[in-house]
Amino acid sequence: MTEIPRHFHFVFGLRPQTEPLHIAHFLCLESCRRVYRPDAIHFHYRHEPYGPYWERIRPYLTLHRVNEAENRIDMQRYNDTEEGRFIAKAGFTYAHEADFIRLAALLEHGGVYADIDTLFVQTMPDHLFRHDFVLGEEAALTDPDGILRPSLCNALILGRPDAAYPARWLERMGEVFDGTWSRHSCQEAARLWGEMPESLHVVPERYFYRHPPTQAGIRMLFEDLDTDFNEVYSMHLWAHLWWDEWRTDFTVFHAGLLNEDHIRNTDTTYNVIARAFLD
Repeated sequence: MTEIPRHFHFVFGLRPQTEPLHIAHFLCLESCRRVYRPDAIHFHYRHEPYGPYWERIRPYLTLHRVNEAENRIDMQRYNDTEEGRFIAKAGFTYAHEADFIRLAALLEHGGVYADIDTLFVQTMPDHLFRHDFVLGEEAALTDPDGILRPSLCNALILGRPDAAYPARWLERMGEVFDGTWSRHSCQEAARLWGEMPESLHVVPERYFYRHPPTQAGIRMLFEDLDTDFNEVYSMHLWAHLWWDEWRTDFTVFHAGLLNEDHIRNTDTTYNVIARAFLD
């Protein structure tokens, strides 16, 4: 059986670009290029980025324009819950559209999908590329009844073309989408795992999500220093929790503070890995 292709997919620019490509997004793509030397880096976008960092990385990308007609989101569902109304007001609906685009891309092409707020640390073991479909565990989530349920994060995915699990997942996402952050994505992935366990390989949380989306996790990424990278293959940055300056419920750190000077001169968990890809 052939391995999962060494192709990488990223989705970005689903909304108009009003600022130059950020250094964190550049370093995501550059770390992918340097760590894996992949056969191709597929960049799925609607509005093309711009700026000095984009000009540096663009020659290494295969660009795919996403049409408006490919949006499968029922926008009315955001009105049904307090969480959905917050997501719509904050302008985060593009992230839900990306949930659908990533699975469609993997079904068609196969390969590895990663969110643009990823930093690649070291190459994944070869055996992961011999499975049909691979997801990583994340911290359990509390359901509406207050019960902790397993969750499989979709911020980094490996898959063969036409694999059974993502085909069913994509179908189910459209059925259960309710406007909340992860009911259709990470939570539905865990439900489907129970139905199709033979179609999915799940790796430990440490592999892709060592630092969780909590105040302590975000602080460890951007303010403190964790030097234990054993079996840590990538870092997920949970950018929606801290990117904007107004978002202070997790940290006062924000994207405006993350620049080349900060990365070079401040020792944090993120910076000590990221600075290797600056030059």
